[in-house]
Formats: sequence, C-alpha cells, structure tokens
Amino acid sequence: MKLPLQIQTDQGELHAVTENISANGLLFVSDRLPEVDSRIEFTIAMPSAIMGSETDVTIHCIGRVVRHYQQDGEKKAAAVIDEYFLKA
Repeated sequence: MKLPLQIQTDQGELHAVTENISANGLLFVSDRLPEVDSRIEFTIAMPSAIMGSETDVTIHCIGRVVRHYQQDGEKKAAAVIDEYFLKA
C-alpha cells in the first residue's frame, strides 16, 4: 500500500512513501534515509476501506529503522513500530 509519509528524525524531516505497512512495522521509500537504529516518528492516515471504518483512521507511530538498502534505483528502509496511538 503506497501512502505518503512525513517522517521526523533526529536529522530532520523526510518525505517518504510506504511500500508495505503492518501492525509491527513498515517499509518505505525516500530520497534520503535515516541511519539504522535511529528513532523515527510519523503520522499516517489509514484509508477507511482498509481499516473497515466509515472514516480514515489517523495513527501516530514511534519506531526505529532496522535496515535499509537500494533496489531498482530506489532507496528503501524498514522500520519497526515500537508504539502507536490513535488520533482523533
């Protein structure tokens, strides 16, 4: 599922797009990637059709980058989600 992300890191804000997301983590693509083991924060609007709800569900997540690599010319990073909070 491709969703836009604004990721906050200790090095500043990154613009990214999700490749895959689950309750435990996500894979994202960005021109610039945070360092492995770095902390990230992001808020994502999960589409209502995916969540089975009447409206999109906004989730604020705190996690950390566990690996990154380059594939087909794209920079990709995988992160685990350590904490998440539903936002009203």
